[in-house]
Amino acid sequence: MGKDLLLNAQNQSLKAEKLFKARQFKKAGKLFHNSGQTFLELRKFEAARDCFINSSGSFLESEKYDTALKLYRLAAEASLYNEDYLEANDLYRKALDYIPYLKNSNDQNIQYLSFSILSYLCLFIVGQQEQALDFLKRIQKKVDNQFFIESPLIKIATNFTIALRDKNNSSLERIKDNISSYKFNDIEVEILKKALMIAKCQITPLTSFELDKKQYTTNDKINLKLNLKINPLKTIFEDLFYNYRVKNLEINKVSIRLSDNLTVSNKPNFPLKIELNNDFEINYLIKPHFQLDKPYIGPMDLIFELNNNLLFTYTTDLVEPNIVSPPASLSVSIKNLRPPLIGQTFPLEILVENKSAGEALDVNIDVEFPEELKIMRGTTNKQIYSLRSNEDLKWEINLKPIEAGDYIIKFNIKFLDPNQNQIEENKEFPFSIKL
Repeated sequence: MGKDLLLNAQNQSLKAEKLFKARQFKKAGKLFHNSGQTFLELRKFEAARDCFINSSGSFLESEKYDTALKLYRLAAEASLYNEDYLEANDLYRKALDYIPYLKNSNDQNIQYLSFSILSYLCLFIVGQQEQALDFLKRIQKKVDNQFFIESPLIKIATNFTIALRDKNNSSLERIKDNISSYKFNDIEVEILKKALMIAKCQITPLTSFELDKKQYTTNDKINLKLNLKINPLKTIFEDLFYNYRVKNLEINKVSIRLSDNLTVSNKPNFPLKIELNNDFEINYLIKPHFQLDKPYIGPMDLIFELNNNLLFTYTTDLVEPNIVSPPASLSVSIKNLRPPLIGQTFPLEILVENKSAGEALDVNIDVEFPEELKIMRGTTNKQIYSLRSNEDLKWEINLKPIEAGDYIIKFNIKFLDPNQNQIEENKEFPFSIKL
């Protein structure tokens, strides 16, 4: 039976081509239409689409524009059944070129909104939601303004926009409540339900961030974990209203916004296959470069792909890591520039170095010598405004040993770190004087 129907549809299509060449457009249009319907029943969607397009072309030649538009919609319907949503979108948009030929302005308004909202839904479910909305805004110029504002079809896009902007589920419920009033055929209703399912995923809380530390310095690396809750997604997909079975779910890409002082050091390889049984985590390694008043990681845009043909973007919140400058630390060393001999003056070199990454501010250094080391020349106190990373301070003190023995030279160091915390360090150095 199926083979006979297929053969009949093919023969009708061939006969319609001959009629079209003979300029018998009305008969050709009817035969193309009939064969398209048969191909559609047989799920030969590409053949059905071609027949409906040819039928539309035949009626355009006959200047039967209203019929031609109906056939363009049938061609797009065949593409929807074939899950080729961008092709359906192209067909809806091509049909718009013939709407101005309709004599009745009200019919023009109705057709503009019908085709444009179907185009909007096709783009919506393949991740091009902004482009879909921009397209509707351009169509508005072609339609009576009051008609556009009051149209139930335009309210579909309005409710989607509000739902995504405000994370407002009630706007989606309004679309669901009115779904029978839109005068869509079965496959068009199915596309609307897919758009509702995707929007529901986009507004449902799914993610949270987890940092490995409460505070980081600019020398640290930030281990960031993005946790994805699977159960809310699973609940949405299992809702019988959508009549949708997930065979494959992946995250194709993640776009991450970062403050100027952060860069990504390591990220996962995409795509990431998601199983609907366990929660999922995505790990990032992020490097701070300098301190900033309000560093941030995110929002992140997660690009999901469902069953290899539906796309949507889920936008996370952001996280603000606490990043401080690394603590400054000063090292001290001493060096005899001549051997210390009793009763003879010798120079002692003092070197203070900032080998840390943080700047030391308002540095105050006091040196305490034992009484057996008499200070002949030089200062035991140094004050400087700052000692930056990799900078040093060097000076000499002339000392005269009075008595042999083992002694201690003490350094008392005070300074402010980059976060204005007072740092105090005490260092001691053994010093021997021999006979």
